Amino acid sequence: MAKGHRSQIKRERNAQKDTRPSAKLSYARVSVQKACFVLDAIRGKDVRTALAILAYNPRYASSVIEKLLKSAVANAENNNGLDAENLYIAECYANKGPTMKRVKPRAQGRAYRIEKRMSHITIVLDER
Repeated sequence: MAKGHRSQIKRERNAQKDTRPSAKLSYARVSVQKACFVLDAIRGKDVRTALAILAYNPRYASSVIEKLLKSAVANAENNNGLDAENLYIAECYANKGPTMKRVKPRAQGRAYRIEKRMSHITIVLDER
């Protein structure tokens, strides 16, 4: 049984909430492993450097993550009033999403399963 009134519990929970600007992309049609290759390249970098890395990265996930990073920067400017020049990527990670199961017909009446994986990608920015 929780202690206190419901509004008090909500107030305490909101006080612990992370106030750093962030952006999250749910159900991205890219596997976690492939997204992490790109995220590892930009983790800890400042925003301008990260955007340059993403612009010239040939992987498909880089275009998706570039759009997400621009969204996180816009959130930081509009919602938190931060300057884009001082921002860097504090956290970036990809979590496993649902998997679409598909069937591919093979020889002699067999069927192989194809798993089309999805991921939830999160970018958290912070000010230097």
